[in-house]
Amino acid sequence: MEPPFRLIDLDHSTGPPPPRLPRPGQAVLVGLAGRPRPAGDVFDVLLTAVPDPPRPWVGCADPHSVARLLRENVTRQPAAAVTLVQVLRAGSALPAPDRLVVESLAYSALQGGAGFRDWLAAAPARTPRPAAEPVRLHRDGGRLTVTLDRPQVRNAFDAATRDALCEALEVAVADPTVTRVDLRGNGPAFCSGGDLAEFGTSRDPAAAHLVRVGRSPAALLQRCAAKVTARLHGACVGSGIELAAFAGRVLAAPDTTVRLPELGMGLIPGAGGTASLPARIGRQRTAYLALTGTALGVTEAFAWGLVDEIDTDVGPAGRSR
Repeated sequence: MEPPFRLIDLDHSTGPPPPRLPRPGQAVLVGLAGRPRPAGDVFDVLLTAVPDPPRPWVGCADPHSVARLLRENVTRQPAAAVTLVQVLRAGSALPAPDRLVVESLAYSALQGGAGFRDWLAAAPARTPRPAAEPVRLHRDGGRLTVTLDRPQVRNAFDAATRDALCEALEVAVADPTVTRVDLRGNGPAFCSGGDLAEFGTSRDPAAAHLVRVGRSPAALLQRCAAKVTARLHGACVGSGIELAAFAGRVLAAPDTTVRLPELGMGLIPGAGGTASLPARIGRQRTAYLALTGTALGVTEAFAWGLVDEIDTDVGPAGRSR
């Protein structure tokens, strides 16, 4: 069966995309050109050989090789790939809070799908390593410092961390005397993403959806974003960049890398990434990161606008020197 993937070489086509293309949202549509050109809103990813191209294009040394990687990934996880581009397209027409609801509904649907079940069956068993205090708070006048504090697992995001972060952000939202929030991570990385020891432990995707939208750090960050500065270092994977991207200002140490790995699990970003990243880098570049799983270095993250400043004063433990 042909995978839901179409590649159009724009250097060898004229006029609008050919009518044989699926309607947007029915397949992953990728455009490729030696140099960027107007392409309308048809494509989900746009690749070019030109370095540092304007948004929404992605510059690649070998665009054809990247296109092959995209095709392979879509072939392996067709349901997740098409769901991703559908959610990103739908989100562009929705108010910010509604984007989180649509993302969560799609995520729950994929949790019941074959792609996630197969990944889960092949994944090694992991032992949960809970922390007594997964999020630490420090108040200094109007400044609230929120520190993810599970360094033994690179601040992997588990349910206890989610709940504690929600409690901290509820203070920032409700208390007008909190004028600044610094969001940090203790240890070698800001956040390595969702805690894989908890993946698959929920047997009810519908109930999981209600929990995600009812206890949502992303929704709280949307409400207090102007106060929040995220200070990134090391690995910012999955929820580690999805949540940070909501912050009004994002500072990153030179060793920072970002990655969206969920497609390989048969899922899409589920911590708000389909809302937070497009607001900063656009729908197509978000799709590129999620569909390829490529790690983005801090220089490119800054050039794209995912990071506002490369900050050499953020130390490897996530604290300013």
